[in-house]
Amino acid sequence: MSVVGLERAGTTALTPAIFSSIQLTDVLAWVSIAAFFVALVLRWQGAFEPARYLATGAWITFGGFWLTMVPYYYYEMQSPLQTVLALVALPLCAYAGYLLWGGRDSLFLLTKAIAFMGLIYLPAETIPVFRAWLIETTAVQTHYGMELLGHSPGINEGANGYESRFDFDPDETVTGRTTYIILACTGIGSMAIFGGLIAAVKAPLRRKATAFAAAIGIIWLLNLFRNVFIGLASPWGWFQQEWLVSIMTTYMGAEESRVSFLVAHNYIAQSLSIVALVGITYLVVKILPEVLEPLEEVLFILTGNEYDLFDALGKDRVRADGGSGHDN
Repeated sequence: MSVVGLERAGTTALTPAIFSSIQLTDVLAWVSIAAFFVALVLRWQGAFEPARYLATGAWITFGGFWLTMVPYYYYEMQSPLQTVLALVALPLCAYAGYLLWGGRDSLFLLTKAIAFMGLIYLPAETIPVFRAWLIETTAVQTHYGMELLGHSPGINEGANGYESRFDFDPDETVTGRTTYIILACTGIGSMAIFGGLIAAVKAPLRRKATAFAAAIGIIWLLNLFRNVFIGLASPWGWFQQEWLVSIMTTYMGAEESRVSFLVAHNYIAQSLSIVALVGITYLVVKILPEVLEPLEEVLFILTGNEYDLFDALGKDRVRADGGSGHDN
């Protein structure tokens, strides 16, 4: 799910994020992902008990990482969905660690998927040159999408220090606000999810590459549409209807000029993102049914019940050589 930064048009940008220090969230993320990989190596070498215990600690640390994100989602982004997801992540991660500690070794596949997700995402999050390239490239692509719809505000430096802010004239727009691209707007989070799932399972390289290309391509395109939608809805006040403004300001504490942004971003776009992720998952499963295995583990963590997604979806468990799991 992407997030778009919001600021009042004409404000001065803050100190560039490129020079900011590594925060606690980054440290917890790197420590947990590194521990996941070390645990996987230990298990590969036959050290099953140390691997299990280290993976348990890694899961708990990973949950702590998400807990540190709660203030950001709640206060800065004012996103109910992301706040709730970050809050429930800690107990869910702790439960996953508990299950591993108790001997549910099938969770190592999900552990592997999470490790690869982190390996894809964290360099973009913590290495300035990658972060700057992703953000500024996405800003240029989003601006091109706006131009196709007849809007050409230009791009200048946003509050995050990157050339990612859409320079709408506050005297000409409805709300006097504009948006700027941040890392989450690049779609890297969703790309990391599918990249991690695909990398974790055993399957022929050709099918894995096809599934990866399909997922990344669709995410990129939908994310571009999303950024253009939010980037235009905010300054032009697409959702500044009186009744909606009244609800958002009275019951949700929103600033009147932010209503269109909050509705477009936190409610419409995030809801559609969930639908899109489900659809992309279905497509990936059609190409690479092996990803159902880590998804079964996710369902067990959430419900405590065993599920056979292969049987439910009419799929055979497929071996890495491409044969059916039911072959003799």
